Amino acid sequence: MQDGELSIAALVEYSRRVFPEARITTWTGEGLRDASFAEIGDKAAQLAHALTKLGVERGDRVATFMWNNNEHQVAYAGVPAMGAVLHTLNLRLSPEQAVFIINHADDKVILVDASVAPLLGKYLAGTPKVQHVIVTNGPKEALEAPEGITVHAFDELIAGEPTVFEWPEIDERDPAVMCYTSGTTGDPKGVVYSHRSIWLHSMQVNSSSGMALGNADSVLAIVPMFHVMSWGLPYAAMMGGITLVMPDRFLQPEPLLQIMAEAKPSFAAAVPTIWQGVAARLAAAPQDISHLREVVVGGAAVPPSMIRAFDELGTRIVHAWGMTETSPLGSVARPPFGVSDDAEFAYRVTQGRFPSSVQARLIDDEGKEQPWDGESAGELEVRGPWITGAYYSPEGNVSDESKFHDGWLRTGDVATISPDGFMTIVDRTKDMIKTGGEWISSVELENTVMSNPAIAEAAVVGVPDEKWDERPFVLAVVKDAADADVEKQRAFLADLLPKWQIPERWAFVDEVPKTSVGKFDKKVVRAEYGEGKYQVVDSRS
Repeated sequence: MQDGELSIAALVEYSRRVFPEARITTWTGEGLRDASFAEIGDKAAQLAHALTKLGVERGDRVATFMWNNNEHQVAYAGVPAMGAVLHTLNLRLSPEQAVFIINHADDKVILVDASVAPLLGKYLAGTPKVQHVIVTNGPKEALEAPEGITVHAFDELIAGEPTVFEWPEIDERDPAVMCYTSGTTGDPKGVVYSHRSIWLHSMQVNSSSGMALGNADSVLAIVPMFHVMSWGLPYAAMMGGITLVMPDRFLQPEPLLQIMAEAKPSFAAAVPTIWQGVAARLAAAPQDISHLREVVVGGAAVPPSMIRAFDELGTRIVHAWGMTETSPLGSVARPPFGVSDDAEFAYRVTQGRFPSSVQARLIDDEGKEQPWDGESAGELEVRGPWITGAYYSPEGNVSDESKFHDGWLRTGDVATISPDGFMTIVDRTKDMIKTGGEWISSVELENTVMSNPAIAEAAVVGVPDEKWDERPFVLAVVKDAADADVEKQRAFLADLLPKWQIPERWAFVDEVPKTSVGKFDKKVVRAEYGEGKYQVVDSRS
């Protein structure tokens, strides 16, 4: 059989020639501005010429500090196609983490949206290796850079450059993109995706066992392009001729619903907290969103109550699981063929089946592999062609034994797997609550708490207890102030949980702390509980 390198350059050229009807569109706050894949390819070539003139060479890191928009898609195309490495910087990291990541990755050039240029400017004094910053969607004066860094305006920089670039021959195993974990424990860790892994991942995203996307789809890509490549959507779109609708910085429920009303996307992807906000907005201002064939939700467990709520809106939530280290597609919850409507819900609330390229196993505390019986739990370990085998380090890749086990990635998730291959996340290893020698899943407890229609969101963590070692503490947001009543909430749980699992300690807040990618930040919740920052009500008092 013939051979050929699976490169991003090949995807760029394919998309610009074969899919003239597919678009990349960005919400401006008032409407949509769009570009064809051919225009994206033209600008990608122009950007590659401009970066070459700035001294960017093969393997150099070119970072982005940007929202989901047309210009970010241009960078996704042009930077890896020219042989450099695209490094997407998370806009929501702390200054200390952002500076650490820029230096650790050895970024040479940074593309930044004008709207967040002042934020980036605060970091640059601590990043001496950065040589150039390119400002998009605004004047270069939006950024004040320290001496030694040259600032350019994107449109001016690429103006007049050729729209054809002689893309270099690239080994498909060469690095293409790098992302960093959110650093919830310790420093963020770098994960480098190869051209090959991105190709294979994109094929799986578009497959029927993945997100099942095709040329007829229009995808509202809410999940940030700075977070695990927007779950692979930018490259899957190039491969399948899929129109992408980009929300830019307009990520609140009201503008998201405006975008839906204007663009009528058939598919969307975002973390649960986004959809909780959208559901709350729809309750106040009803709108038809049945044009959404599916909404893929990942990053955290989806409460069953939210799945049912969107069913009533005519939009089907599809549960998925993954992480930065898995590119991120790890599993998708599509019920098996032929299952009845009544039976399928039990499959939909799992994290789903693994695609053919992802192998999985469960390992208990003693290092023994657990059976796929739907009951035996263990730490989920995975391996496959788009699963990282080591973390990036300037001194050489690091295969930390606490994260890798005999060539398998240790995910930190405690899970069960059914005989027919459906995986259910029970909890994170660090979030399981041990009370009186018995284990409580914080995830299952959260879902039960949030099944109460009065609760908007709730995070559960284990806190010290003199008698039981640990007990669950609930930090909740209620929809009505009258429901901020511990006894009322405990009474709701009385018929749903064993008595010993019902939390005694509760606090009510306006918003649960979240990580940079929208997950409940349980590290912060534990710390603030320990510091006495919450008005905790203890039903035993």
